[in-house]
Amino acid sequence: MRMQQLDQCSACPGCAEPLEEDDRFCGRCGLSLATVPRPTAETASTAATATARPPQAGVAGPGAPAPPPQSGAPTHQGTPPEPGTPPMAVPPPPAHPPTPAGPPPSTPPPAAVPAPASGPPASAAEPTPTLTGFPLAPPAARESPRDPRTDAPAPAPPQSPPPPPRSASACAVCGTVGSGGDDADGYCEHCGHASPKERDHLEQEMPGVAAVSDRGLRHRRNEDAFTLSVAHLPNAAPAVLAVVCDGVSSSSRPDEASATAAAAARDALVAALPRGVHPPHAVHEALGAAARAVAALADPGRDRGSNAPACTIVGSVVAGEMFTVGWIGDSRAYWVPEDRAAPPARLTEDDSWAAQMVAAGLMTEADAFADPRAHAITGWLGADSEDFDPHTASFMPGEPGVVLVCTDGLWNYAESAADMAKAVPADARQHPLPAAQHLVRHALESGGHDNVTVAVLPFPAAPGRAGSV
Repeated sequence: MRMQQLDQCSACPGCAEPLEEDDRFCGRCGLSLATVPRPTAETASTAATATARPPQAGVAGPGAPAPPPQSGAPTHQGTPPEPGTPPMAVPPPPAHPPTPAGPPPSTPPPAAVPAPASGPPASAAEPTPTLTGFPLAPPAARESPRDPRTDAPAPAPPQSPPPPPRSASACAVCGTVGSGGDDADGYCEHCGHASPKERDHLEQEMPGVAAVSDRGLRHRRNEDAFTLSVAHLPNAAPAVLAVVCDGVSSSSRPDEASATAAAAARDALVAALPRGVHPPHAVHEALGAAARAVAALADPGRDRGSNAPACTIVGSVVAGEMFTVGWIGDSRAYWVPEDRAAPPARLTEDDSWAAQMVAAGLMTEADAFADPRAHAITGWLGADSEDFDPHTASFMPGEPGVVLVCTDGLWNYAESAADMAKAVPADARQHPLPAAQHLVRHALESGGHDNVTVAVLPFPAAPGRAGSV
């Protein structure tokens, strides 16, 4: 029987610690198991036969006291050895026990273990072998490892935290939310369009000025930039300014060039105007500051094989009864009077191939702008700009209206002053931000082939607080 084998070889004879088949030493008391024989089929048969026979005289049966030990034999009272005391050796049984021919021997077989004197007898179906004071539970299914210091289940290994849930953002192009939203690479998983970036669409409004910039429908990034500010002249009159720049796409880091130029020009104007520098001179100095800032971006290590960072620039300052514009490149400024019966005007001349052809009388304006080389610029800000030739002009219109400064992404769809005036809302002077939004929307609905940026400055300037954007 299985439990009889457990009595003989599945528990340590010295301390009753359960043993595995391959154990050579007891894991609790250190007893060497080399001298303890493993049960054989013959031994198991003998134990089963002895168990099945009724107890006879002189034979220890269940519930009967064990016979007294013979003289000279080691005494075993069923108590564990004292700590530090080596366990007693157990003599091995004979290699071939004789088959009993008559009455059973006067001593129990080695497998028989005396039951405790008190307590109910073990179940016949599932006998539980015991040593006095140390009950042995039947083997149980393996559970989680236990800490020997506390006898409590060891803590489970730490689990990796689950990934945070992804926000259910909507695609700006197709409107898909959730599983079709933007993936980790910044593209919609449903329609494949790139997700909007911070510079893809910008809007700003300050007292007396507003601007809107948009990436357009064909470019992968917005290379335009703008800055706005309201300063005060020494007489406390407001001076409202706007600067718009367009990065040259064929150069290295055009978006960085446009942002750098717009910020440098704004800072120069904000520093010069409160000191009493006349607006035309302040604008000229601001264009020079922007040119130096963009030229400083050139880095042969980063720009290897490409043109140095470059951009165009246009800006305007509205102060009192006059406004001043300054530019380099093909970004433009327009004047649109509030009275639409008065004529509008284009205030700048492009530094471009088409403008040179028209100025030289070699081509008509229509033919020049129809040529593929029309937008090739001849003046720009950058380290590789051959000639720095800033342009400034001041105007005193004598009537209210708005000044527009914009990139070619807008004026490509309203090139003439009359076409631009038609695109400007009638209430642009009272509501500059909605007017700028409308003009950008006009460019996008007309094709949106380029980045689009426009700033609207009402004239005369409305009183407001100083500040910059």
